[in-house]
Amino acid sequence: MTTTATAPVADARALGLAHYAARGVLEHVLARHGATFQQQIALRAAVSSQVPQTSDDLITQVQDSLKADPADIRAALDELLAKQLLVADGAHLRPTDAARELLAVTGAETAPISARIWGGIPAEDLTAAGRVLALVTERADAELAALTACPRDRSSNWL
Repeated sequence: MTTTATAPVADARALGLAHYAARGVLEHVLARHGATFQQQIALRAAVSSQVPQTSDDLITQVQDSLKADPADIRAALDELLAKQLLVADGAHLRPTDAARELLAVTGAETAPISARIWGGIPAEDLTAAGRVLALVTERADAELAALTACPRDRSSNWL
């Protein structure tokens, strides 16, 4: 791994900037197909599941990934149902062929962009970054769980 005195140190801001830059690319591609980031995450969860998923199952999976409001995720599922990218099959939601096609098309469109973004980064740098990101994710998930498990005392001076 090559480092210099001017190499930036990874921190929350750098992570956020990288995330939003990459997400912006994906959202641009998705928008051309009338889809949102949250819808794509929900579709991917439905398509990749080995067993049929209920709407609650999909909400939980998307919430675990995005930390989004369940009401917003439910709205995204409703939009996917309206677009016939998901169909109700009893209590389960099933992805349609159109959903699979959407994921395939957007995946094909983003693949060369991803190759340009990730290409040329040394494998050891990617491995180190992967370890750091996994640890940051684990710690942030634990902090969020602690925050949501212990509601603030309303009598405190928290702002």
